[in-house]
Amino acid sequence: MGPAGFHGRQWIGILLSASLLTAWNPPAAARFTRHADLLSNPERERALLDKPTLSAIQSTVSEQREMAIFYCDTKADNATIHWVVNNSPLVLNERMMLSADDKTLTILTVDRGDAGSYQCNVWHDAEVRRSNIAMLGVNYGPDPVTIKLDSGVATGDVVEVMEGHPVNFWVETQSCPTPAYTWYLPTDSIQSPTTGTLTIHAVSREHEGMYRCLVNNSATRLSQLGVVQVQVLEKMTAPYIDFPALSLVENETSVSLTCKTSHQGVGVQWFLRGQPLRTSEHLTLSPQNRTLTIHGLQRDDTGPYECEVWNWGSRARSTPLRLTINYGPYRVDITQGSASGVVSTIEAMLNSSLTLHCWGDSEPGARYQWTHEHSSEVHTGELLAIDALRQEHQGIYSCIGSNNVTGLARSASVLVKVVGPQLSSLSPGAVAGIVTGILVAFALVTGLGCFLYRTKDRWIRKKSADNMYPKTTTPTSVTQSPPELRPNKPKTVYDNMPKPQEEARGKKMLPPLSSVQSYERESPSAAPEGPRKLPSQFPKQPLVPPVPDRNLESNYQKLLNPRLSVYCKINPSA
Repeated sequence: MGPAGFHGRQWIGILLSASLLTAWNPPAAARFTRHADLLSNPERERALLDKPTLSAIQSTVSEQREMAIFYCDTKADNATIHWVVNNSPLVLNERMMLSADDKTLTILTVDRGDAGSYQCNVWHDAEVRRSNIAMLGVNYGPDPVTIKLDSGVATGDVVEVMEGHPVNFWVETQSCPTPAYTWYLPTDSIQSPTTGTLTIHAVSREHEGMYRCLVNNSATRLSQLGVVQVQVLEKMTAPYIDFPALSLVENETSVSLTCKTSHQGVGVQWFLRGQPLRTSEHLTLSPQNRTLTIHGLQRDDTGPYECEVWNWGSRARSTPLRLTINYGPYRVDITQGSASGVVSTIEAMLNSSLTLHCWGDSEPGARYQWTHEHSSEVHTGELLAIDALRQEHQGIYSCIGSNNVTGLARSASVLVKVVGPQLSSLSPGAVAGIVTGILVAFALVTGLGCFLYRTKDRWIRKKSADNMYPKTTTPTSVTQSPPELRPNKPKTVYDNMPKPQEEARGKKMLPPLSSVQSYERESPSAAPEGPRKLPSQFPKQPLVPPVPDRNLESNYQKLLNPRLSVYCKINPSA
């Protein structure tokens, strides 16, 4: 009989009692007498309800393997019995069964939830009597075992612990009574049965491996094995970034940076300029973030770059890496001195100083060479300095900037004009040197003229002396004939000269004329009849300047010059 029947009979009895009391209402004297009769009747006292007795056939049973039987003993006839479990009305289920008189409760298959206190209550004539309490114990377990760690992080089936940290293991399972625990360590050592905890004060790489714990219940004679895989993580050491040893050129090359570390199974994160790196088409990462690739290098891709390795308990970052991106020069400009403005033409005063600056944006710095259109010399360096400008410094200056790494070269040019007076700006020493050079050159020219004049004069005088004193010869025939004049050309007459042998044939031979002598000059003493006049066809001015005095040793021919007079002494006896 279930609780519904129990409660139904209880309420039915209460309602019947109430209706009888209400329907039957005797006089007051009769009611008093009846009450007094009840108090004084010993048989009514013996008819009071006795306390029932509850007993269990077996107080401790094993879960799912044994049954439990409770019996409620009462002497009351036609009494109603209600069962109470753990101070609550019993709720029957498919595993429980009551006898027809409700005095026997049978649990066919005991569950751990059936453990606790049992009691039966007897109801009769509006009276309730409670039995004693019977306890039922249920042995169960152990349930499946789970091993946990207080300082580890589970990653799948593996628990990671930090090297050098203390680690506590404990077993989670359900079992009654308390089971025995046996630990099997990675070193194949076995600890004697102990509690469900295990402590390692400073874990190291030697403690890495498989931990097992066998849980045994002697009451149920059941055992369960728990297993956990432990991985000891080393404290992170700083990684480093590896990259190819080659020259990086802007817009021409790509580069891959690799984060190198000795740790396995660690996470990798990249940083650019101290901030977490964001990937793009220009910056890409490999699947495990170990390699960073920079596509199409630009000059602002220098970094710095850092990579960080980490696990749940430690992390370490590499030393910042800066890349050298070679570029340029894409343009070269020329400025004057320290000015920033680019110039194409410069006008500078004569004898002043001039500094030209050639520069271009380049990495590494460009090499500069200067050339001048009127010179083959090549100057190197960014600066070209001229201390004192002269006219030969005027012209176009060209500068070539080149980068040996990128192979690029650019050029620029500037026109320099030298303005101002030429002589006034010269120093006194320069003026004196110029005047001295002019005088020396004039003296050399004058001396050369004197030498030529003296040579010619000696030759003329020697020729005159030969004509005055001819050699004596015995002519075969002497014929005096007047001089023959040719048009526009004087005919030289030779006196006291032997006739050539050709006179016999009627021909007269003339002595050859010197290539230097263009006219005949006789001394006044050699011609008694006076100096012979030249024909009128010849020019009147003499080819040789006239000598004012016959005393040649005491006379000088003066060569006129506005600033210098040079005299050439003529020695007749020379």
